[in-house]
Amino acid sequence: MSEPMVPLNIAVLTVSDTRNEETDRSGQALVERLTKGGHTLAEKRIVPDDVYRIRAVVANWIADSAVQVVITTGGTGFTGRDSTPEAISVLLDKHIEGFGERFRQLSGDEIGSSTIQSRCLGGLSNATVVFCLPGSTGACRTGWDGILAEQLDSRHKPCNFANLVIPGRGQHG
Repeated sequence: MSEPMVPLNIAVLTVSDTRNEETDRSGQALVERLTKGGHTLAEKRIVPDDVYRIRAVVANWIADSAVQVVITTGGTGFTGRDSTPEAISVLLDKHIEGFGERFRQLSGDEIGSSTIQSRCLGGLSNATVVFCLPGSTGACRTGWDGILAEQLDSRHKPCNFANLVIPGRGQHG
């Protein structure tokens, strides 16, 4: 008999200078997927492409023991104001290099060589996993469907990130 999935509390941050709740299709796609996957939306916010505002929101979520996962969308490209990697990377205790590598591999099948401009990243901080995805809705679907759905499922074998953030299962604290 398989064990039940343990739902995680996931916060979603959209980084954009132009989107609002009505036009944030990427954030909405992530919320739909995480709730359909049995998880709980802890909070959803939208902030402009500003390194300090991004960092402040994510740092607060990392410090909140009720938030187990943070997913950001947007600000991972190379244009002038894209600053999500700079905002987030300094907050991480450990980087998950394979996340960006796997994302670009999956994304390459969809957008070809343009995937090299994605600076998406993942990491672990204060028993919270953090994943930064590009701002396109397609990229959010690719990241969730191709990586996060399994890695945030406590039943996924041989390993997953869910069991690192569930109290009593991994290196919590």
